[in-house]
Amino acid sequence: MNKQQLGLAPAMPSDGLLFGADYNPEQWPRESWPADIALMQEAGINLVTVGVFSWAQLEPSEGQWNFAWLDEVLALLHAGGIRVSLATPTASPPPWLGRKYPQTLPTDAQGHTLWYGSRNQFNPSSPKYRAAAAAVTEKLAERYANHPAVAIWHVGNELGQISYDDETACAFRRWLMDRHTSLDRVNEAWGTTFWSQQYSTWEEILPPRNAPYIGNPAQELDFKRFTSEQLVSLYRAERDIIRRHDSEHPVTTNMMGFFQGLDYFKLATETDFVANDWYTDPGDKQSWQLGALTHDLCRGLAGGNPWLLLESATSAVNWRPHNVAKEPGALRVDALSAVARGADGVCFFQFRQSAFGAERFHSAVVPLAGPETRVFREAAALGAEMAQLGELAGTASQALIAILFDWSSWWAAESAARPSDKLKVMDQLMAYYRPLLRHGLAVEVVHPDTDLARFDLVLLPNLFILAQEQANALKRYVAAGGHILVGPFSAVADTEAKLATGRFPRILSDVLGVSGEEWLPLAGPVPVVFTSPDAKLNLLDIHATLWSEDLELHGADTRTLAYFGCGRLAGKPAVTANPWGTGEAWYAGADLPGPALESLVMSAVRAAGIEVPVPQGLPDDVEAVQRGDKLFLLNHGPTTRSVVLPDTTSTTSTVTLAPHGATVLSHKRNRVHS
Repeated sequence: MNKQQLGLAPAMPSDGLLFGADYNPEQWPRESWPADIALMQEAGINLVTVGVFSWAQLEPSEGQWNFAWLDEVLALLHAGGIRVSLATPTASPPPWLGRKYPQTLPTDAQGHTLWYGSRNQFNPSSPKYRAAAAAVTEKLAERYANHPAVAIWHVGNELGQISYDDETACAFRRWLMDRHTSLDRVNEAWGTTFWSQQYSTWEEILPPRNAPYIGNPAQELDFKRFTSEQLVSLYRAERDIIRRHDSEHPVTTNMMGFFQGLDYFKLATETDFVANDWYTDPGDKQSWQLGALTHDLCRGLAGGNPWLLLESATSAVNWRPHNVAKEPGALRVDALSAVARGADGVCFFQFRQSAFGAERFHSAVVPLAGPETRVFREAAALGAEMAQLGELAGTASQALIAILFDWSSWWAAESAARPSDKLKVMDQLMAYYRPLLRHGLAVEVVHPDTDLARFDLVLLPNLFILAQEQANALKRYVAAGGHILVGPFSAVADTEAKLATGRFPRILSDVLGVSGEEWLPLAGPVPVVFTSPDAKLNLLDIHATLWSEDLELHGADTRTLAYFGCGRLAGKPAVTANPWGTGEAWYAGADLPGPALESLVMSAVRAAGIEVPVPQGLPDDVEAVQRGDKLFLLNHGPTTRSVVLPDTTSTTSTVTLAPHGATVLSHKRNRVHS
């Protein structure tokens, strides 16, 4: 763990927020660099990431170094008042490394080598790759630790590589020895008596390579954990080299939101601050909702402290099958959504659009058409606005509602041969999040080990793995007055992905007051009848479409909030609530349609005593977020929308939001009306 997390504060400007882009000067003639810096100044840019993909320029052949170009770039940037996030270039090794040391190249699960000619062609477990990465990091840190331009150290880029080669197999065995301490315990944890998989020597254990049929889910879970920890150790190794030379400037790396390949709760503890990449999909009109959830994950990873949006797009990307450009105004709205949810800065990939290479069609601050373009004008206007929002810098952005999420649980929940491929963790997470988003409620996505005392309501939309100590903490939380809402297929397995014996969810059945005997994926819609007095809800045609559970009440005071209307579960509970100590625990044993789930989530919010900023719900496509004394009203859609605000005289005022428009108000009140 990083014992001395510096936070983002040492990198912040004296006024305003951070605003910037990736800058790749090696792609452009040296003569253009001063003009680039002038355009940065015009756009209000105060931070650029440099060197992410420059290994081949820095070390064109083994042990031969060339820093002259980087010396000049950093000097120009410093003279222009531009801070630098200086990257280690280890995400994209030069071709000479792979050719001379083929063991540094990754191997896929089918045994195929992944060659140079792209990026990310490294094997995280290769000692030779690690030595080469350490060497270039050492050279950079030694040379630039005291350079006045350097404000942040940026390790690698979007860590996520996996390899199944023999060196990885050796590292995996060492990791298993540390985790399980003996081969007998590995066999026990993996349940290897199934299908005659018992291992008699360590050398028999391999990564989960391509096999004739379904693999061992516990082995696959452990390999995902191992791979994640290998990537964290890569980051840690480079960070520690930098720290020996520079203890003043923060070190981080860019995460990718809900990326399955790396446990960001573990990585976040090693960084000085959380940095994330998020690319809204303009072709998906609901993409902004996942963006909001991703920003709230960053809020949770940072413990409510400021974080940095390190990559985003000014317009279209190049890597989707169909790359829709952003509408005018969307650049600003997307950026302000991150700021509203705790970001102290917004950066783009990249500053100047590439004319060649795999990302030549990716948008940038300066398009190929030059600065006399809509995109550059919008970026420059945003830069001016970011300077005016400086009072938000450093402000905490904590919430009263938590969503519990765990990468190991996600991996295990979506392993092969489960009851239904249609019940997906991210779908459930979004389903439970949308009602909170629609009512302007702040959320933090946190790990189940988090101290929950500061939250009034905790949601577990689909937490497949729950450890006993985590279950005990939830029970203490509810007994002390907290409220929890648990979604289907939760608390199913232990940390080794073994299913609990007995009625599910066994380790939470007492606090929930309900237990089940069978998971029942549905062949077709089944009606769910709510007993709520909510007239609007009773008029809805409510059906579970994917999932049901055969449940039975066993708490003396457990209430049935909804029951199944027909079929084998007719009359049996679908949604329940149970008092426990001075709190309450709710359980949904079915997938519920949006309006019904919204009613359930908001009932839990009100029961927890949380004030609802937007009682009637926001108009479609509108986001309302309070940070400090600023209220951000953001319209992500193509239609003009109106939001009604109460003012200090108890009357109301209406804010009209243009299509893809935003308003930032000084506003201390919590309640907003649609």
